[in-house]
Amino acid sequence: MKSGRKLCPRKATWLAFGLIVLTTAASSSGTTSAPDATESSVASAESTSTTLDTSFDAPLDTNLDVPTTSGASNDVFDQSAEAERAYKQAMSTLASLTAHTPAHRFDPYLVSSNSNARSLFSSLLPNIHGQGPISSFMRIAVKLHQYTFRRLSNSFRRDGMGVKSKRKDEEQKGKAIKVVDLLEHSAELGNMDAIYTLAHIYLFPPTHHFLSDPVAAYKGFLYHAQQTGNATSQSIIAFFYSSGYRSVVPVDQAKAQLYYTFAANGGHRGAQMALGYRYWSGIGTQESCKRASLWYEAASEQVLAKFQSGPAGGRTLLQTPTRLSDLVGGVFGPGASVASTGLNAGKPAIKAGIARDAGETWEDVLEYYLFNADRGEIDFAYRLGKIFYQGSIYGSPGGIASGSEGVGAVPRNYMFARHYFLQIARQIWPRDPQNPLAHKSLPLKDGHAPVGYAAASAGYIGRMYLRGEGVKADPAVAKMWFERGAEHGDRECHNGLGIIYRDALIPGSKPDIKKAVTHFAAAAEQELAEAFVNLGKYHYERGELVQATKYFESAVRYGSPLEAYYYLGQVASNQAQTPGMLPHVASSSCAMAVSFYKLVSERGGWDEDLLREAEIAWMSPLEQSKEIAILKWWIAADRGLEVAQNNLAYVLDQDKSVLRLTRFSPMTPSNDTARLALTQWTRAATQHNIDALVKVGDYYYHGLGVPEQDEATRLEKAVMYYQSAADTQVSALAMWNLGWMYENGIGVPQDFHLAKRHYDLALETNSEAYLPVVLSLGKLYLRSLWHTLMGGKGGLSIWSSEDDLLDATTTAKSDRQLEGQQSEVSSQAEDKPEYEEEDGPWYLGKAKEEFYKRRTGQQQPPVPPSGDEDPIQWARERRNAEQDRDSDFGPEDYFEGALRGTREEGHFDDLRETFLLVFLCLLISVLLYVRTRIVDRMRRDQNEGQRD
Repeated sequence: MKSGRKLCPRKATWLAFGLIVLTTAASSSGTTSAPDATESSVASAESTSTTLDTSFDAPLDTNLDVPTTSGASNDVFDQSAEAERAYKQAMSTLASLTAHTPAHRFDPYLVSSNSNARSLFSSLLPNIHGQGPISSFMRIAVKLHQYTFRRLSNSFRRDGMGVKSKRKDEEQKGKAIKVVDLLEHSAELGNMDAIYTLAHIYLFPPTHHFLSDPVAAYKGFLYHAQQTGNATSQSIIAFFYSSGYRSVVPVDQAKAQLYYTFAANGGHRGAQMALGYRYWSGIGTQESCKRASLWYEAASEQVLAKFQSGPAGGRTLLQTPTRLSDLVGGVFGPGASVASTGLNAGKPAIKAGIARDAGETWEDVLEYYLFNADRGEIDFAYRLGKIFYQGSIYGSPGGIASGSEGVGAVPRNYMFARHYFLQIARQIWPRDPQNPLAHKSLPLKDGHAPVGYAAASAGYIGRMYLRGEGVKADPAVAKMWFERGAEHGDRECHNGLGIIYRDALIPGSKPDIKKAVTHFAAAAEQELAEAFVNLGKYHYERGELVQATKYFESAVRYGSPLEAYYYLGQVASNQAQTPGMLPHVASSSCAMAVSFYKLVSERGGWDEDLLREAEIAWMSPLEQSKEIAILKWWIAADRGLEVAQNNLAYVLDQDKSVLRLTRFSPMTPSNDTARLALTQWTRAATQHNIDALVKVGDYYYHGLGVPEQDEATRLEKAVMYYQSAADTQVSALAMWNLGWMYENGIGVPQDFHLAKRHYDLALETNSEAYLPVVLSLGKLYLRSLWHTLMGGKGGLSIWSSEDDLLDATTTAKSDRQLEGQQSEVSSQAEDKPEYEEEDGPWYLGKAKEEFYKRRTGQQQPPVPPSGDEDPIQWARERRNAEQDRDSDFGPEDYFEGALRGTREEGHFDDLRETFLLVFLCLLISVLLYVRTRIVDRMRRDQNEGQRD
């Protein structure tokens, strides 16, 4: 009995231990519903490496006895087989060199999910995603382990101390030498692919282990183009002649035009874009809107064909490129640039730059979203699913099909997106039937269920099954999810059902155009851009161009970035080519067609995304990568891409005084570099980049990169560019510059009244210009008073309104000039149409603006109101609201809490603030003066050293 009693506690202990082990195992298995990003990326990389390695099986025999006589070569040694073998081995080695890890990494902690079913053991412990001090301590401990202890342990490993990294670097350098040697060997044996690849490596080194050699690259591409007529090689030769890159060949626009024509006739999309831009801008040829429209149309047709060759609904659009200047608030900084003022302040690139300056990273944002989504927050889970689906923090307006913004790029992960969408949808539809086509609608049992989020999630899930994104394509399952969401009115689900009925994607079904149009109309009522495109295509194919045009215009207004522009370009092009059309109508239609085709051709670079590749290269710390980024921006700029022109000019910008010295010449500006930057600023300005237009004026004012001419002529041109920018009514900086030049009589006659008028206009245009305008006006009045005391005329009056005086003076001058012509002017005014064309130079994009004005009466397409808020700002507001709600004593920062209550009252001491800002300006001026003296001394020392 005693022994039996002793065994009972022992058995109970072992039984309890077994239960704990089982519950722990159940808990760990329950947390594997969300996939691991790191493991999936490694698996994909391994599969890619395996695929590349199998492309060459037989090793190169290095002991071959190559005969020297030409007669014996055909019998003993097959040159073509040897060349092919060397080329394959070189490509296999190159693939192993260029295989790299994903650009973005996430901690395993960030991708762990929280299962709805909790085990007995986990219920006894605090939840790491919960609230309270224990959960906070657990999260802090996990982060310390991830960011501190793991990094310290890695630093003491052999690779962390540099031993293994040096060995790996030497190994990769040897592989690079092997690749070049094998390619040269294959090229010497006559392999054309090896010649092209070798030239490409010399021009675009894939890693820093390869050397850049533009001269060898030019010779290789030239020989390859002469022997094969390859369009890609011809387009690169054309770029060499167009740009004079590295002085390999002198600039020759005629030869550039010739080679671009050869390449464009060979079907090269980039060459077609370059020719269209050159004919439109008159670079190396006469301006011809008709020829520009033909070449841009050819390029856009290739893009549309590539887009429609993808899954149902078309290929996934590439993410939009980013202007580097937008990340710092614009070319002239936040507040002073048009890019960051007014409506432009809400652009994703501007908001991303602000978030970056605040120290926020996309990893931090995702961590916050993941933390709240795993706690069961439906809105966080839905937005997190969208982020992983579109591969960006910021989505483009217009719906799912409109793509996303490249400035907020994160690794796209369809499995993650499907996990979070299913997490929401299962609260309404917990199970799926065995036959998806036989599913039935279920009544809602819970009145507080997240029906709206579930319907939107069903749209994403259905789209993933329709297109085979992260899952095997299954139109039947897609139809089931679309029907579930359509029951609750989701617009994406209606559009998806329309695609299924229109294209008869269900096996055994027939097209049902009537049902398709009904679903498209239901989605269009909710302002979905893709639905308007589908309705427009329906009427376009039926020859109903007026109705189709209306739908395409609506699609453009609501954010359609591709198809709608192409079909509008077709309509405008056909109108321009209609016999008997009035010349001015045909010219306007041709300009519209060029603008629309240009947008389409620039968005569809699936085969060659130069802008994205340049952005990635520019972010690299290696100097060689930055040179490659500049080269790719240069090639894209030669094809007319305004973003590339802006970025190239921005990184080469020499107009930075002593505040930002250029890395190309730290002491004295290079006139060659300034000339290139001025060229790109000028080309960007013709595409309605107002900041670039002001920059062109700055370059003429400072004499950077401009032709040799007298100072008066140069300053007059600077005034002309400033005036052109000021006429747009959006650039306060251009208005301020004009005011300063009128005040000092530089480039224009001195006129204090016009100076004050431009200062006032700058303040009206941008309220952030308050301080510089107030200081300038104060100095202007003092200068005018001194001018009057010294016997001058035309000074400002402090007793009357200068605006009234200026208006009276202007009216008097106008009356004298127009004396005897009032009747003629009035008769002309009566004969004017309801709208008239704007004066000023034409720029790329002006046709689209006039198109909006005439057809819709709006300047810019409105942003759809649903689901396009800033995810970063939304997360900040939610966090602040939770802090106020969860704290027992209100806000944690009592000073911040006090400001929240008084900020709206606006009780600020304006006088103190003004004096403080004036003092800071004086202090900055002194510091700038001191730094200027230091830089001047360094320059004198440098010049003396060069003389010695």
